[in-house]
Amino acid sequence: MNRTDDHDLPPLLKQLLGQIVVVDMRSTYVCLGKLVAADRDFLELHDADLHDFRDSSATREIYVYDSARLGIHRNRARVLVRRDEVVALTRFFDIAES
Repeated sequence: MNRTDDHDLPPLLKQLLGQIVVVDMRSTYVCLGKLVAADRDFLELHDADLHDFRDSSATREIYVYDSARLGIHRNRARVLVRRDEVVALTRFFDIAES
């Protein structure tokens, strides 16, 4: 991945680098992990859980909530997520517990 200099990232995205995040996508996927880098096209997450809801009976909200309570089920050491697929990016620790 051709990493963007931190100065080229939008400030809101830059402040999430190094944080555990939830990436909601337009598709049936959600990704949870540590945001380590970003460029114009991709977000790079480490120690990530890339989850496809076609393989699960849980809703997106229940799955993310359970991950906040029970921990992330890592299934990828590294994953690149296309930024144009992202609907929302949330700090993991901002997930409501109620």
